[in-house]
Amino acid sequence: MTSKGNHKYLISIVGPTAIGKTALSIKLAHYFNTEIISADSRQFYKEMSIGTAAPTPTELAAAKHHFIHHKSIEDNYNVGAFEKDALQLLEILFKTHDVVIMVGGSGLYVDAVINGLDSFPEIDSKIREDLNKQLEIEGLETLQEKLEILDPESYKNIAIDNPKRVIRALEICIGSGQPYSFFLNKEKENRPFKAIHIGLTAEREVIYQRINQRVDIMMQQGLLEEVKALIDKQELNALNTVGYKELFKYLKGEWYLDFAISEIKKNSRRYAKRQLTWFRKKDNHLWFDYKTSIDTIVEAINLKIAEKT
Repeated sequence: MTSKGNHKYLISIVGPTAIGKTALSIKLAHYFNTEIISADSRQFYKEMSIGTAAPTPTELAAAKHHFIHHKSIEDNYNVGAFEKDALQLLEILFKTHDVVIMVGGSGLYVDAVINGLDSFPEIDSKIREDLNKQLEIEGLETLQEKLEILDPESYKNIAIDNPKRVIRALEICIGSGQPYSFFLNKEKENRPFKAIHIGLTAEREVIYQRINQRVDIMMQQGLLEEVKALIDKQELNALNTVGYKELFKYLKGEWYLDFAISEIKKNSRRYAKRQLTWFRKKDNHLWFDYKTSIDTIVEAINLKIAEKT
């Protein structure tokens, strides 16, 4: 089905890691005869294939993908740059397609494309440096307590166990004199497309089992060798991520390999929990069990297109 009139649709597929988003995106790309934008910030980097579960060469050949391995870990690439690049690409794709698929587990990057980023004031970089030092010396809990005092609303709503998110909120509070939450959800420019939100999920035990299995497969595919090749660049921000930081500890002799693998599984499960918390805050997602047939999902999408047209 194609949309009537001049309406353009971005179908966003979200859900926890290892749930099957890539497979669904390819099926939908075939049905709508269209292309796929990745909004998974870890898959942007060409040096990180196995540990990020990037689409395989076979999957990449099955449908045209964008923003997979288009950057190096040494590039300074952030959500603002991605928003700009993705919107420019969508403008081109919508000239020849009524529907484009976007897939990814990075909630902030998905939101940036669909809703636009919130605008924050420029903050003195020394504030972030001081907060990072405090994190290193006193730990995350001290920063969490500070955020609870300065901005209780953000304390309740952000991923409080994510140091980057806590430091970002605190630097805005301290540098601007206003709560971080003050700058959120202001009115933004309308997008020239309509978004349809699809979420994949499963029982928690199933999600965790799939994550554990995926980590075992990654190790079989050569994740340790991939990480070993990057150890000289371990200080780069892109490599401070699940699957890499744990194996760096093993390679430095700090952990046994079995323990490092168990930590990858544990941290991946925590990441999946944060993903679900982020996406379930949204009340506009159509949620499907990961085993739902493609026909059922397509039918729901076409009903949404009919509603929005």
